[in-house]
Amino acid sequence: MPDILTFEEYRAIAADISPPVNAYVNGKFMRPKSDRTMDSINPATGLALGKVAACGPEDVDFAVAKSREAFDRGEWSRMHPGGRKEVMIRIAKLIKRHRHELAVLESLESGKPVGECALTDVPETWNCLKWHAEATDKLYGQVSPSGDDALGLVMREPAGVVGCVLPWNFPLMMLAWKIGPALSAGNSVIVKPAEQTSMTALRVAELATEAGLPDGALNVLPGEGLDAGESIGRHDGVQVVSFTGSTEVGRRFLEYSAQSNLKRIVLECGGKNPAVVLSDAANLDHAARQITYAALWNMGQNCTANSRVIVHRDVKDSLVGRIREQMRSWRTGDPLDPANRLGAIVSREQYDRILAYIDKGEKEGAHILEGGSAIEANGGLFIEPTLFDRVRPEMTIARDEIFGPVFGIVEVNSDAEALAVANDTCYGLQASLFTADVVKAHQFARALQAGTVSVNCYSEGDATTPFGGYKLSGFGGRDNSLLAHDQYCETKTIWIDMSDDAADDAIAEKSGDSSR
Repeated sequence: MPDILTFEEYRAIAADISPPVNAYVNGKFMRPKSDRTMDSINPATGLALGKVAACGPEDVDFAVAKSREAFDRGEWSRMHPGGRKEVMIRIAKLIKRHRHELAVLESLESGKPVGECALTDVPETWNCLKWHAEATDKLYGQVSPSGDDALGLVMREPAGVVGCVLPWNFPLMMLAWKIGPALSAGNSVIVKPAEQTSMTALRVAELATEAGLPDGALNVLPGEGLDAGESIGRHDGVQVVSFTGSTEVGRRFLEYSAQSNLKRIVLECGGKNPAVVLSDAANLDHAARQITYAALWNMGQNCTANSRVIVHRDVKDSLVGRIREQMRSWRTGDPLDPANRLGAIVSREQYDRILAYIDKGEKEGAHILEGGSAIEANGGLFIEPTLFDRVRPEMTIARDEIFGPVFGIVEVNSDAEALAVANDTCYGLQASLFTADVVKAHQFARALQAGTVSVNCYSEGDATTPFGGYKLSGFGGRDNSLLAHDQYCETKTIWIDMSDDAADDAIAEKSGDSSR
């Protein structure tokens, strides 16, 4: 079960940890063929955690070859679904057993608060893998309504070699979202973690081998996007790529597919997600807690962060006062201290980007109510949680995905205007809606252009519900739920002629009668 340790215990684990740094291919760690490395930096201290393998095209070629060999051998791809289920459950159990190590490793590399890693990310990782494992022997093929003269079988088969390209904001959870359904279907999987956060994926691959996953069925290639990531996207030996990250990079994978083997591409990209507070919203204390959490969770480095609070003028002042009060309980500091709810920004690049957006918000006329500054902390990358008021829909901070602990209040004069402003974005990943009217809850939830709409709360759903977006937020499929399995499978029709003529022909051929 999820549990949490003390600051001293987490620091002791961190001092004793031996981070994995080499690629993991065909059941063992290996150095990149070029011998190139990249520094993994702890964003809370600015100190290097280790030199991680920087894989390139030649490493991708090798990993694809080993993945295809494993797939063709059939140890995993043709294993009975019940057998695959048992192996995946063992992987989940090993992740649970090593939960404290994984929570610390993820916190050190990403800057995430260790309490969030321990209570959310790591438990969600093993639960996700277990959920998809349990689905493995419960997904049926189909028989078509073909009548008595034919039998149409609709079969599910693994696609082959699957590339999973991960973001840096939820390294473990996104790993599970991708490999859970991909391994369940029987594919061989190559994971390219984000450059900033490679170590937990490498450790999970090692645990997967310990759990009995055949060599070559799960490989991890750390590296930069323009080397390892692009090579996976262009490789003719890869049948599916599932990518979570920016819309800009997602577009490139569509280009790579078009320029190579037309591999299937599944994209979960950016968001500029609204929290829509209607004129009749009740329990504003609850709404404020949910909205603050939605904006600040993981330092706002979240594709579903509710960074636009679109609120009716009748309830605005009451809501904003409560949000400001909630923000004061979000303490920023050392990520290994479980008392801190906000940790470090993942990289210097992202840190500078967030501060530039804060500056631009002020210059365009928005007013800072809370925060707005960097926090000096011995080389660490910390930013105060920041709330803007007087945000207009055309402002940069109301249109761009900031990916930081920054959100703004957009005041509207009617519920209809709130809906129009919420939908006035190129994105459509998630939206939160607050209303006391059950009819409005249904009407507005249907009208909001987002892949997930939560009512009177902030939520992304759970493992049973599909996750993905409208417009520039997504393409080609969904993570989570049984729908996620479809994108890693090929659908095959087997058509069998059952007519009397076919039976007579077969009998005649068997008896040697060629007069027919």
